[in-house]
Amino acid sequence: MYSVTTHDQSKLYVKDWGSGQPVILIHGWPLSADSWDDQAMALAEAGYRTIAYDRRGFGRSSQPWQGYDYDTLADDLASVIEQTGAQDAVLVGFSMGGGEVARYMSRHGGRSVAKAALVSSVLPFRLKTSDNANGTEQSAFDTTAAAINDDRAEFFSGFFKDFFGVGIMSHPVSDELLEWARSVAMQASLKATLECVKSFSGTDFRSELAAFKVPTLIIHGADDRTVPIEASARPTARGIANSMLLEYDGAPHGLFATHKERLTGDLLDFIRGR
Repeated sequence: MYSVTTHDQSKLYVKDWGSGQPVILIHGWPLSADSWDDQAMALAEAGYRTIAYDRRGFGRSSQPWQGYDYDTLADDLASVIEQTGAQDAVLVGFSMGGGEVARYMSRHGGRSVAKAALVSSVLPFRLKTSDNANGTEQSAFDTTAAAINDDRAEFFSGFFKDFFGVGIMSHPVSDELLEWARSVAMQASLKATLECVKSFSGTDFRSELAAFKVPTLIIHGADDRTVPIEASARPTARGIANSMLLEYDGAPHGLFATHKERLTGDLLDFIRGR
């Protein structure tokens, strides 16, 4: 097992495939680096060094009691970059992972980063407040936390249907993939699962969008019911200079599975500078 050791001695499980310019893939809540496998394979085969790691508390990484705030998570990303020797890296953050990208850009000055991509990202601010009318009510996040505490296996069964856009008339992924996603989510510690809900729902990144000083690609599904596009990708694109927004019509949240070939192609075009 290849791992990176963080400042508090937590171990982060790392996949390091291929060679060339590094592309660092940061997964979403409540999954692991395995969710990036289709894109990671394609990127490595296209001549890029692909690095994907399990966030602390998730997958095969350590499950410490603390450290699920974005400052610590961005420091974990810094440890990955430093200990893998990644230079001129492309950071790709999915959903919650977009927060790590933003906090790394602001807290660590975007060191060693050449480009950034945000896929179905939680940026810039998920919570509804007096100055963030398109956000989600705190009560919705409280309900999520209560359901996870009560029976998280049952909660995730319903959660992933919305995540991948499964409904009466739509079934873009298999039942087996839904079960796989639930099984990966159940590998995470309960503590990490709950604490990360607090982090991605309550962290305001609006002032940090100016820290993106590199070309930035933003990809989001127009029918994302997990992180609605009007409250996320559109204001993020307005706030990041030198950014480009690609909206996938009719697409849900879990683009790495539902639109994997299109997503891979768009990421490769962006990395190659097309």
